[in-house]
Amino acid sequence: MPIKVTAAAREWLLKQGGVVTIRLSPRHGCCGGGTHVAVAEARTPDDPFAFTRFDSEGLVIYFAPSLEDQALVVDLQGLLGIKKLFVEGVSPTRLSE
Repeated sequence: MPIKVTAAAREWLLKQGGVVTIRLSPRHGCCGGGTHVAVAEARTPDDPFAFTRFDSEGLVIYFAPSLEDQALVVDLQGLLGIKKLFVEGVSPTRLSE
């Protein structure tokens, strides 16, 4: 699983407890369409057994099995001291009907 966590994101995550969950989150459009967008959260998933887990350089990384074949990059962005994780490298997918 080629998940890369940038140095900035790794440092921030280690300060937050050293756990990250990468999952797909549904997003709905105004005209009935929708997609799944990958999100990264600095927490253990509600159901850890539904995720694939691995350790990488001090981090515990959980990711949704549907993301297994994606080359993911977890990075950190911030403005005025507020930090937020984001995920690159995931192709958006349509919500199943």
